[in-house]
Amino acid sequence: MSTPAGHGRPLVAPAATRVVPVLLLVAIASGCWVVTADRMQGMDAGPGTDLGRLGWFAVVWLTMMAAMMLPSLSPMAITCACDAGTRPARSIVRAVVFATGYLLIWMVFGVVAYALVEGLRSLDLRFLAWGRAGQYLAGGVVLAAALYELTAAKARCLRHCLDTRLVRHQPGLKGALAMGIEQGGFCVGCSGFLMAALFALGVMSVAWMLLIAALVLIQKLLPWTPITIGTTAVALLLLGVAVMLVPAQVPWLTIPMSM
Repeated sequence: MSTPAGHGRPLVAPAATRVVPVLLLVAIASGCWVVTADRMQGMDAGPGTDLGRLGWFAVVWLTMMAAMMLPSLSPMAITCACDAGTRPARSIVRAVVFATGYLLIWMVFGVVAYALVEGLRSLDLRFLAWGRAGQYLAGGVVLAAALYELTAAKARCLRHCLDTRLVRHQPGLKGALAMGIEQGGFCVGCSGFLMAALFALGVMSVAWMLLIAALVLIQKLLPWTPITIGTTAVALLLLGVAVMLVPAQVPWLTIPMSM
């Protein structure tokens, strides 16, 4: 059910309006997973992985975010698509524009993260080498992600990612873009620390990408919020402690070469 702008009663969207946008997002995400797995072979250097040039990283990051985040966006994409009424073609275009605005915010997040990581690397702080403070910094970022799971800010942003009734409907393609940008902002507020943990563990690791994507998908698609949040927090807490104290025993963690 949806209520397009300017209408007082809801319209019943046909199945194509609800199903096709989801299938399209899942197909795009699947293709991006294939591309990501191919491009990242042999590139995982663990925490502190070289991010390369900004342009190259931006393309890789956008592909990663499409792979990891678009499936969990499906309920909101359906809500946006249904604003087009009963026309499946218009609903598909509207869903794509909505997803574009959503990914735009994640692109901004990636560029900011790139600037922070490369800025820190340029300082050549040798005490941050792995085996000295480096493993504690990486583990500390993961612990910060665990603690953020329990905050009011996380709960508020997750509520906006789960409850389609909180979506501010806006007409037209510009409205769909604005809705996507707004939803992207809430999603960054919800999952930004999980992505920070991905940088700390090895941003070019497909294994860690799969883990973070699974956590995001579970939180956004399953209704048992206290359980999913608590499970995520405990998992990140244990992982952060393990990275600090016994990094060699952490599965999938590539130990960086010392500086």
